[in-house]
Formats: sequence, C-alpha cells, structure tokens
Amino acid sequence: MGTEAVGPTPEQKVQWEEEGYIVLEDALHGAQLQRLQAAFDKATVECKEDWLQRVARGEAQPTFFDIPDPLERDEIFVDIVDHPSWFGLLQDFTGGETLFLGPQVRSVPVWPVSYTGWHPDVPLSNPLHIKVQIYVEDVSENSGEFAFVPGSHRAGSGSYARPKLGESMPGHRRLPGRAGTAIVFNSYGWHTAMDNTTTTSRKSIILIYERRTPEKVHPDAFKAIAPLCTTPERRALFGLEV
Repeated sequence: MGTEAVGPTPEQKVQWEEEGYIVLEDALHGAQLQRLQAAFDKATVECKEDWLQRVARGEAQPTFFDIPDPLERDEIFVDIVDHPSWFGLLQDFTGGETLFLGPQVRSVPVWPVSYTGWHPDVPLSNPLHIKVQIYVEDVSENSGEFAFVPGSHRAGSGSYARPKLGESMPGHRRLPGRAGTAIVFNSYGWHTAMDNTTTTSRKSIILIYERRTPEKVHPDAFKAIAPLCTTPERRALFGLEV
C-alpha cells in the first residue's frame, strides 16, 4: 500500500453511523490519479469494439460499460483496492475483516435517463456490504453523479419507494466531485446514479467489499493476481487463503 492506512476520524465515524456515507476529496491525486486515468482510458479503447458488438447482438446493455477483468490489465487497479485513503476506514467498519468481492470499472454514456434506479444493494440480513465509488474524471451535477439517501442504511429508517425520476426521491443528496474523489457508502442504503444530460461520459470505479464470512471466501476468484498479493493483509483481503 505504500502509506499506512488510518482509521476514520471521530467526525467520519459519526457521519458513517448516522448518514451511511463518507466523501473523501482528493483521495487519489497527482501521478497516481494520472496513472489510473491512463489505464482506464487504455482499457476502454481496447474493449470498446467488443462491447459495441455485444450491444448490437443484444448481449450487453448500451447504458453502461464495464471493462472486463480490470485487475489483470494493470497493477494500478489492484493497488487501489487497499488504498490507504479508504482501507483504514473499511477495516474499522468491518472490525478488521474486510473482504474484497470485485470491481466495476465503469463508463456511463450520455443517456436520457440513468441506467439504474433507486435501490439498496443488499438486505440488512446480509453481512455489512460497503462500496467505494471513485471518480476518475470530474463529475458535475447532471453528469451521472452518485446520489444517496442519508440515513437510509439504518434499520427502521422507513419504507422507500422507487420513483421513476431520480430527482423525485425524498431526502436524497447528490454527490458530484472532482477527479480523485472517493465516496465510501453502506450498501444497505438507497442510492443511484443520476441522469447524465451532459455531452461527456461519466467515468468511475466501484470497488465492492463485505465483512468476511466463510461462504464468501473463494481462493480461486483472484488467483490471476496472486503474485501481486505478497503480504498476509492483501492475501486476506482478496480471499486467497481460507
């Protein structure tokens, strides 16, 4: 990881518990952000034609594009999984039992409506499920920015409808940000990507984690990157050992 990961501040801890998300501005910056941007764009160019062909055959959605097998394409996609800007937070929230489930290296083309609606990812009965959304380029309002309903992750927070228009969800908060911004959020909470009505695709990376349970540990899932996992902490994070 390079720099030691640190846990949340008292203020971040309160926000996590009460609102269910934390925004980390400039979580990635400088040369590392530039390297990530270059790797993202290179992989997009390499995979775009195959995606368009699959869209034409009706085998893929035209409203978003995920780069296949990103961890095997460039080491930078592996290095951000345990990045110190957020890994210490994850370890605190999971009691030191963070397990990585997978990445989504995603482009969201300009489209009249969002590719997704308001939803939680898992029920409250699921082990704690956390995502980190990283903006690879600047994401302004109305460009497919992430949005979250603060407090919706808590048991008894209320019943939430699924409005057809993202902007119609009561109490939601839009979270635009500069390139390098990371949003750590509790996947019990209701969230969405807003409509992208600009002329630029939204580029982001979604890293998916969960509190470790034996049934979610699959040593073969990330065996292709095992040579990059040289510490016990990283091997545990990727579930390379039961």
